[in-house]
Amino acid sequence: MKYLYSIIFLISFNANAQVNTGARFTSMASAGVSLKDIWSLQLNQAGLAGTKKATVAIAFQKPFAGYELNSQSAIFVVPFNKNVFGLSFQRYGFASYNEQRAAFCYAKGFGDKLYVALNFNYHLVAIDSYGSSSTYSVEAGIQYHLNDRFSVGAHVANPTRSSLQSDVNLVIPSKIQVGMSYLFSEKVLVALAAEKTLAGGIDTRAGIEYQIIKLFALRGGFSANPFKHYAGVGFGFRNLKMDIAASSQPVLGYSPQIALSYEF
Repeated sequence: MKYLYSIIFLISFNANAQVNTGARFTSMASAGVSLKDIWSLQLNQAGLAGTKKATVAIAFQKPFAGYELNSQSAIFVVPFNKNVFGLSFQRYGFASYNEQRAAFCYAKGFGDKLYVALNFNYHLVAIDSYGSSSTYSVEAGIQYHLNDRFSVGAHVANPTRSSLQSDVNLVIPSKIQVGMSYLFSEKVLVALAAEKTLAGGIDTRAGIEYQIIKLFALRGGFSANPFKHYAGVGFGFRNLKMDIAASSQPVLGYSPQIALSYEF
């Protein structure tokens, strides 16, 4: 029973905690709705349309250190001309409770400015002594890159309001995000985003990335509702990248995360 109470508390506090957006985006407060990155597959799939090489990535997160929760993610992206196909899998939970999400994404670039994408999710939740429940949901995203410096993006998740039927009230959030980003120089990138959840309020986010040298970047950010702050670093060597991030929630504490990606 204590596990059930923990589940209810954690999910009701932040329904988005189960979505791992990758350590780079996490360290920038997940304000990357207008950015291009392999982990756009978990945030705004339109950002995949700029992918030039097949890429595989994995991530591990320890949400709210001190609890028995953990999250593992794996993604695989393959570009073909101006089309990009992506697969992702994520597991979140602990021994007595877990959420799983598998997804297929199609993204397309119309020139170098307009990117669009559709994403199809399969959700499964299993709770000991309560059984399991599954459903499907869809997501759609768009980005417009005015030039090499300024971009805007928008993303909608679960517009059909799919839900999981179980003894515990588990909801797949229906939400819309909008955002913009600006590259002030070769070293400084700033991203802003706002998110409206159908059943909740509006959250605003801001993130910054400072590319100290080609191989190393510092990142940080914050979100307003509830207030959280984020920090992280990124390392790159040839086709291999490693990102590390941590987020802080005022009640539940810190959530460390690490992600690795490789371009073929």
